[in-house]
Amino acid sequence: MASNGSAWSVGASGDRNGRYCAVPGGGWRMIALLVLLFGAAAGHAETPVERGRYLVGTILACGNCHTPKDAQGRPIAGKELSGGGLSFDLPIFAGAASNITPDPETGIGSWTDDEIKRAITLGQRPQHGRLPGTELAVVMWVNFYKALLPSDLATVVAYLRSVPAVRNAVAMPVYRKPVRRETYPDAERGFTEADMRDPVRRGAYLATIGHCMECHTPTRQGSTPYETALGQGGKPYLPAMVKGYEAGWPGAVSRNITAHPVAGIGAWTDDEIKRAITSGISRDGTRLKPPMGYAWYAGLRDEDLAAIVAWLRTVPPRE
Repeated sequence: MASNGSAWSVGASGDRNGRYCAVPGGGWRMIALLVLLFGAAAGHAETPVERGRYLVGTILACGNCHTPKDAQGRPIAGKELSGGGLSFDLPIFAGAASNITPDPETGIGSWTDDEIKRAITLGQRPQHGRLPGTELAVVMWVNFYKALLPSDLATVVAYLRSVPAVRNAVAMPVYRKPVRRETYPDAERGFTEADMRDPVRRGAYLATIGHCMECHTPTRQGSTPYETALGQGGKPYLPAMVKGYEAGWPGAVSRNITAHPVAGIGAWTDDEIKRAITSGISRDGTRLKPPMGYAWYAGLRDEDLAAIVAWLRTVPPRE
């Protein structure tokens, strides 16, 4: 609006105190415009299933493990989340990712919403179906997923209910040692809806449910020192341990993603960090390797990606 109080094109004018009132003949046009604006905003509101699809298909990267892959390591269309995408052979566990589609016999179609929530956040299987009452394997990062806000957890369940049921029986796993989950500090402290308005806290939340530091923190003497080596990298992922990536995958060692200017990413620009997360391209242009789910993270919204970078800037530098 011009400083002399000339009318808005939609039919409003202002007095000297900056208040707005209807211009004769323009009031209904203003009301109509507001109805259209608020109607458009409501029409673009995210539904629970859409929110769940976004979380599952990006930061949670559930398909990285649970979706079958072809010989080139690409997800097989029509079999999303039906299990067997990755298989593991570890000293503590051997088996493949489960079918988490709504198929009632080979998936989770017979589970209640609460049973699905307990599986995701507590690692508890229901007392029926496959391996009743058995804890989920340690490779299901429950110690990170427990941080999911109740509202987000509900949308994840809503989305899993909506995906096509695919009949795909995955072989039973072998538990070689009792399941022992290490606590992740940020997940234990938890998050609130109010935290989502602060970029750094939002980034911490996304990085937590994305279990970034499970891979990027080293294992020492059989445990993961999150308090003293967070983000320091150095954890190996070898072809003998993980199968399901493209033929000839040589394995990978997680990178240092602390704020250290030499050993870590402290000297990287925001755009260089974003490119590494979403495209798997390092600062020097080299191609990064799985198991990081670049193809899923590519779908992150700009504000979420910026929040993750803002949080990474706060990770104490370590060599």
